[in-house]
This record gives sequence, structure tokens and C-alpha cells, in this order.
Amino acid sequence: MKTIPLPSRRQVLILSAAGCASLLAGCRSTPVSSPVPGNIEDETAAFLPLVNGLRAKNGKSTLVADGAAAKAAMFQANRMAQNEKMSHLIGFGDSFGKRMLESGVQLPAAENIAMRQQSVEAAFEAWVNSPHHLENMLGPYHGLGVAVARLPAKGNVPYWAMVLSGAPRPATPARIGVLGISIG
Repeated sequence: MKTIPLPSRRQVLILSAAGCASLLAGCRSTPVSSPVPGNIEDETAAFLPLVNGLRAKNGKSTLVADGAAAKAAMFQANRMAQNEKMSHLIGFGDSFGKRMLESGVQLPAAENIAMRQQSVEAAFEAWVNSPHHLENMLGPYHGLGVAVARLPAKGNVPYWAMVLSGAPRPATPARIGVLGISIG
């Protein structure tokens, strides 16, 4: 009778991890496509002078309002409020980069989040007093979008999201072929 060797503990762990990974690969959080009744506000106009004042004091260029960044910020603030969770990533399969691309945000991009601040000024100060968030606000970005979400059904807790976006890429002129036909 032939004896079949048992797998080592390491082999069992590797196979178990691979199995779990394959199961989880099919799991992903469903993006929130429509907000529940509540209050989701674009606060970009209120934040722009605050952030640009901070950047000017630090010798940085000014930012412009970016509609795609505002859309991404509104989505994130609403998502955090609905889940009652302050987090950049919510659920399996969540990806900051994918969210930015789906919102049309020009990369590179950064995101600041906060919760419970009752005013624009309080949220701004919270980010200024956080080294990493301050670094984002002073970073090499071009555009800005900021939003706050408060859901009455979930206690009206304010959830804030700021998205900083890269500079728009210049349009690439079409290449012209030998006969003057655009080929690119």
C-alpha cells in the first residue's frame, strides 16, 4: 500500500489563502448610485478661498473649482453618510482610483475626509491641523471639489469629502497622414 504524503502546514495555508482570495474576488460593494433623502451639498465655492489662501501663504498655485472633483466628493460624502462610516474605502472591491476615474477626475488625485464638523470653517481647520490632510491641500493639484452629506434618517451627522485633482491634460492634436487623413 502506497502512502500519500500530507501537505505541509505552509501548503495548506497557501491553498486556503488562494481559495479565500478567489471567493472574495467576486465580492464587491455596490456603488451608491442615487442618494437617499437627505442633504448633500457641494461646498466647493465656500472652500476654494480658504484652500487658496492657505496655498498662497505657502507659495503654491491657486486651485480652480472642478466639477468632476465635486461630483466625486459628493458621491463619497453621501456614501459615508449612508454607511455611517468615515472611510476612504467602504466594502470589498472598493478602489479610490476606480472611483476617481468613474467620476472623470483627472489624476493624480487626493481625497480628504472628515465627520462631525458642523461648519465649513471647522472642517477646514480639522484638515489644516492634520499633517497628511494639510499635505494634500498643499500638493501639486489643479482642481478642487468639496461636499458635505447629512442624512436626517441617520442623525444628520455631517460627513465631509474633499477631492483634489490633477491638471487637465492638453488635447493631443490628431496626427495627419500622407493624404491629409487623420490617423490618430
